[in-house]
Amino acid sequence: MGNEIACQSCDLLVSVAATKHGESASCPRCGCFLTKRHDDALRRVLAFASIGLMFLVFASSYPFLSLSSSGVESAITLIQAPFALWSKGMPEVAVLVTAFIIVIPATVLMMMLTLCILINRGRYHSSLLPLAKGIFMGQKWSMVEVFLIAVIVAMVKIAAMATVTIGISFWAYAAFAICFTLATSNLDRYQCWQKIELLAIK
Repeated sequence: MGNEIACQSCDLLVSVAATKHGESASCPRCGCFLTKRHDDALRRVLAFASIGLMFLVFASSYPFLSLSSSGVESAITLIQAPFALWSKGMPEVAVLVTAFIIVIPATVLMMMLTLCILINRGRYHSSLLPLAKGIFMGQKWSMVEVFLIAVIVAMVKIAAMATVTIGISFWAYAAFAICFTLATSNLDRYQCWQKIELLAIK
């Protein structure tokens, strides 16, 4: 199997055979990032994905935010947020929010777990290719970080009108966002395809 990778920006073929653990490779022509080698990448992905899914369960089980104004207090959970949007006559927004902040990120992490487990078994499986494709496609549609930033901005604005209390679900979701980012960043595209191809030719 070759050790060359095509730059996604300028299509230049670059040899990455000399990269060692912890080293990254960039395109010499345009400077575009190509790959970063981690010998223990699969173990990192397994750990971060597993912990991330546990944090998501916590984030879905407890109050996310509570507001108090003029003696009236209300709390909402992460799961209740899409239903609140639906009840306000915004079903399309509710579906998109549910997909981008819960369904797609959770699905990507579960696919990562499955992919890593199958690769660690050392045998080729027909589901490896669709799993890898689904993971790299799903990453583009996940908006975990965007949601957190939007919530923080909204809290700053609401704080002038009401007392905002951050629930345990918010911190759990923030931890989930960190784990999601670490899991996706450790699953290098080039090395992933390389491992799958090596299993396929065994």
